[in-house]
Amino acid sequence: MREVELPPPTRMRARWAAFAAVCAARGWDANCHAAGSVWHYDDGGGNWADLHFTGGGRAVLVGHDHEYSETYHNRAAEYFGEPETDLLAGAPDWWAPPVRAAEASGQWVGFAYGFADGTWLRADYDVDDGFGALDPPFADTGRCRDLIADFTGDHADPAAVDALIAADADVTEELVAAVVGPDLDAAAGAAAARRFLAA
Repeated sequence: MREVELPPPTRMRARWAAFAAVCAARGWDANCHAAGSVWHYDDGGGNWADLHFTGGGRAVLVGHDHEYSETYHNRAAEYFGEPETDLLAGAPDWWAPPVRAAEASGQWVGFAYGFADGTWLRADYDVDDGFGALDPPFADTGRCRDLIADFTGDHADPAAVDALIAADADVTEELVAAVVGPDLDAAAGAAAARRFLAA
């Protein structure tokens, strides 16, 4: 197994929820949301990541970038005629259900990372799994700020964006409105962000 440099889920939450708030305010909540024990992000172009909380402080991050994932797990190897990358090689059993669920829903899985005891791990492979190209907002505050600026037409006050992120999902309508302006649905944005508190 190899260690992956990613923040723990508790630190991802602030950024994931802030971006979800902006998406929901625009009516694009399908792109980024929390649904119970699963947090979802996709870039609108077929690239995605889901974080599954599996109990006991553990989590599994699965996803795929259809342009840059060079890992071909399970049936994908046969379908694309490529060498298989076993994303679950050496992994504990609790990693498998999120991967299998994604595949059962028709998704290809390019990466699977497991979090436990303060550390992210992945299987030992050398090909690009696509996570870096996905460049999700939850992994880096600068990236989150940039995407929020893109989604608000660069009109958002940087201080308001930072306040939205700093709320760590405990978001009010006022925080959302300060970022998206008066013409979008700040109430929907705040509700979307607060769903990240449930996991």
